[in-house]
Amino acid sequence: MQEMNLIISQGPHIRSGWTGQRIMMSVFLALLPAAFFGIDVFGWHAAFILISAILSSWACDIAIQHLIRIHKKKQGIFYRVAYLNWSSLLTGLLIGMIMPPGVPVLLPAIGSLFAISLGKYAFGKGNNIFNPALIARVFLAFAFPALMAAWIIPDAITQATPLTVLKESGMDALVTQFGSESVMYSSMALGNIGGCIGETSAMALLAGAIFLLAFGIISLSIPASFIGTVGIISLFAGRDVLFDLLAGGLFLGAFFMATDYVTSPLTFTGKIIFGIGCGALTMLFRMLSGYPEGVAFSILLMNAAVPLIDRYTRPFPLGGKMTGRCKTG
Repeated sequence: MQEMNLIISQGPHIRSGWTGQRIMMSVFLALLPAAFFGIDVFGWHAAFILISAILSSWACDIAIQHLIRIHKKKQGIFYRVAYLNWSSLLTGLLIGMIMPPGVPVLLPAIGSLFAISLGKYAFGKGNNIFNPALIARVFLAFAFPALMAAWIIPDAITQATPLTVLKESGMDALVTQFGSESVMYSSMALGNIGGCIGETSAMALLAGAIFLLAFGIISLSIPASFIGTVGIISLFAGRDVLFDLLAGGLFLGAFFMATDYVTSPLTFTGKIIFGIGCGALTMLFRMLSGYPEGVAFSILLMNAAVPLIDRYTRPFPLGGKMTGRCKTG
């Protein structure tokens, strides 16, 4: 009788056509409506900022891959350079979108170099703890505070963002600036306000988010818990709930940054905890700190907590006994 060898390959055993590169490309495409809207509102300088960030991120990624290849060859290991890396292109686009529209073109390039070299590859490819684009944003905010406050409104007049006006002068001054509450809400929803290039239009970001949700690239667990927590805390704090939901980078952060596969929890329970933490920290920064916005800081702080969240929310085998906290036996 002929013997048959059963060969079991390494997991995963269930595969789909959604490769990592295809997912990154899809997220890149989903961000384009908000990016093009930012260019239309803030002018060609915003386009140059986006291009500078994308090209710098792409070039830095290829340069580091070549350095790794040289090192691996010395170690006797072949390393293939991926020239079209959608992950680096997406990081560059995100960096450009979270830039104020009045910054010099060189600034997003510096942020991209920082994000790819220290935010991504310093931890090992695919092992970064923090979102690289947000790491770059915070680095630039502390290194170049004056330049990172170059806010302009659609008619090219220098003006503070709605969150800054609220922090410094209160809601009455903000409503007076727009003329009425209805005009304020519609302007914030459409994007006719001051802010970062890609975060002003809630409608354009929502359109991209619906695209990702429709194809199952992201789930609602993190965005819903993130945005819902912001709304609940705003309600109990006696603030304007709709304003807090539309202001700042909440939609961009909740749908496109907090949902990053590498820096977010793996389990459903972990994702809910992560989203609630991001929402609570965002409102904490907005209400109690001297900084008007808190989305970037909140996501980065929760990124640091992801290993702990995964540890305490991981499932255990059916019938297994818990030996200690969340350990299987």
